[in-house]
Amino acid sequence: MRMEEIWFALKDGRRALLRSPKEEDVKSALDYLYVSAGETEFILRYPEECGKYTAESEKLLFEQKNASPDEAMIVCIVEDKVVGMCGISFFKGIKTQHRAVVDIAILRAFWNQGIGTRMFQELIRLAENRAGVMQLELDFVEGNTRARNLYEKMGFRITGVRPNAIRLKDGTLLNEYMMMREIHTVSD
Repeated sequence: MRMEEIWFALKDGRRALLRSPKEEDVKSALDYLYVSAGETEFILRYPEECGKYTAESEKLLFEQKNASPDEAMIVCIVEDKVVGMCGISFFKGIKTQHRAVVDIAILRAFWNQGIGTRMFQELIRLAENRAGVMQLELDFVEGNTRARNLYEKMGFRITGVRPNAIRLKDGTLLNEYMMMREIHTVSD
């Protein structure tokens, strides 16, 4: 699904743009994937695992997300560079169509600029405008207090834990926490 462009000011005064990804974003998106994977242990890939992402696969992914009635991808552009991505996927089954899952990541250089909050506002808006959606869900890795604080600020609460779900290169095992936020759709 496509979204309208949204311009907003970062806390440092620069302008940022939220929008659906375009073919022109492919190279910058690939750079973002590599950099973000190496900046924190809380992203579920290491930089060396990013080799599977190609210009062709990213272009196809963008096209699929933009054409889908059940998924949306949003990029954050600052100074012509992808600095963050988020997405939402709506469940399709009769028993699960009241649910949607969201994900988000932002380059470290752009933390504390209001991007995460603004992205979540848009993800929540998309869910509220989808008939029948009652909850948003996401996961975060143990120790990622920055993300947890953002998620709680946006109304999410912990609903469960997957013990030892993440294993780092050094063998450290980390729990993964599940969170949920109730949604009140426009039709409620």
